Amino acid sequence: MSAINFILILANTLILVSGQFLWKFGIQKGSFSFKSLFSIFQMFLSPYIIGGLFLYGFATVLWLFILSRVPLSVAYPIQSLAYIFAVVGAYFIFNESITIYTILGCIFIMLGVSLIGFSPGKLN
Repeated sequence: MSAINFILILANTLILVSGQFLWKFGIQKGSFSFKSLFSIFQMFLSPYIIGGLFLYGFATVLWLFILSRVPLSVAYPIQSLAYIFAVVGAYFIFNESITIYTILGCIFIMLGVSLIGFSPGKLN
């Protein structure tokens, strides 16, 4: 796989994770409940939620472009790096804990991505 394709997948992944962080900020900053349709509607008016939706929309367009250039069987596993970015970001931004099981899971994800992304026959 070319370096530019890898960078595009990485950028797409970071955009998706950023959208998740905006949604988390939005939920934490607001006093939303899921008890009524009105409350859910109010949640969607939050700038954080709207920003996250915008990032997801942009990431979707970028993903379609990526799929026109890279086999899905290569691109999708690389995008699983989002799990690692989310764990690290959640630790630093939201003060969420990281356990030994989380670390081991992240190591397995990195190993899997390496095996798929750099296997012979998948490179263009």
